[in-house]
Amino acid sequence: QYNFWGEGGIIQINTFIYMSAFQRARMKEEKQQKLQERRERLRIMLQEERDQLEAELRNVCPDRATLTRQLVEKTDALWSAREERRNNCLKCLCVQVETELCKDHVVSQWQVQQQERKQADERTREEKQRFENEYERTRREEKKRAEDLRKQMEELQLREQEAEHLKQEQEALMSQCWELEKLEDERKRMEESRRKTEFGHFLTRQYCAQLKRRAQQVQEDWWILAALLEGEVEEQRLEKARRERAVTDAAWMKRVIEEQLQLEREREAEFDVLYREEAQRVWEKERRARERLMREVLTGRQQQLEERMKENRLARDESLQRREELIQQLEQERLTRRQEREQQEGARTTRMQEISAQVEQRRREQWEEQRRQEQEELQERKELRQQEEELHLHMLMIYIMALINDCIGKFSILNFHCTSAEVCM
Repeated sequence: QYNFWGEGGIIQINTFIYMSAFQRARMKEEKQQKLQERRERLRIMLQEERDQLEAELRNVCPDRATLTRQLVEKTDALWSAREERRNNCLKCLCVQVETELCKDHVVSQWQVQQQERKQADERTREEKQRFENEYERTRREEKKRAEDLRKQMEELQLREQEAEHLKQEQEALMSQCWELEKLEDERKRMEESRRKTEFGHFLTRQYCAQLKRRAQQVQEDWWILAALLEGEVEEQRLEKARRERAVTDAAWMKRVIEEQLQLEREREAEFDVLYREEAQRVWEKERRARERLMREVLTGRQQQLEERMKENRLARDESLQRREELIQQLEQERLTRRQEREQQEGARTTRMQEISAQVEQRRREQWEEQRRQEQEELQERKELRQQEEELHLHMLMIYIMALINDCIGKFSILNFHCTSAEVCM
């Protein structure tokens, strides 16, 4: 808000000027030119008033008091009229200047705003393009990292599934080993039971056959003896001596048969022992062959299980190591992403602070520029007003001195004429 003071009133001109250095210089030159024009018009007006006043003074020649009073009244009237014309002229000039300034300000401000808007749009477009490029690059990196992370997670799941499968296979192998041991124990137990059963069956069959054979032999002998005894009983009636001899012979034969039976039993026992020893050797040979075959089969199976368990253990160790590596990679990736996010947040915060500082600096510079322009404008108006007042006083003093000189000259002439007339009278 600028105040323009004149002796006839106060004219307030409200403007807000934002222009470049070139435009300010141009407006300053225009102001100086308009000031010179206004000074020239004021000088012409004062000269016209002075000429008019001198002409009026030449037409009338009143006395000193009347002339003085008329001069004062005329001076006041002229001063009032001049001030009124001056104020009207100043009003017109101020309105014109205000209109031109507003027009120039609007045009220049519109141009400046257009230029600033273009620059701001260009900066915004460049910043947006940079942000889009940065966002696209970040998006591609995030997509690649997400793909790598997905692959690592899939590999980790596969490793876990493989570890679970290896664990189940290990448990199955251990179960097979236990089953194999149980089968071996069961085989040994069954072999021992079978051996005992076969041996018992063999002994039972052998003794049963021997008993049947011996019983049959004894029964046959007893049948023979019974037949002899019956014949002897029948012949007892025939011959007692022959009977006694027969009885004696029968008893002797009985003893001989019993001895023969005992001898046969001993011989059968010897044969049985020999047969059992031979069978035992054959059975032992077969048992050893079976045991050797079973040992080979079980040993081969045990070796296969041990090899599979070893491979399973190595695979589990490798899977566990790979799983640990994947977990470490995932942890490192998580730490890296967190650090990158923190860096991005720090860079974004720093960028926002820089932008805020730049905006604040630009706002401060604009405010300082506006303040400087206001001070320059105020100083120019003060100087202009002071120059106008000095010019006005100077012209007024010149005008008054001229009037006084004219009046003195006219009064001197009038006194001279009056004196001459008195002398003549």
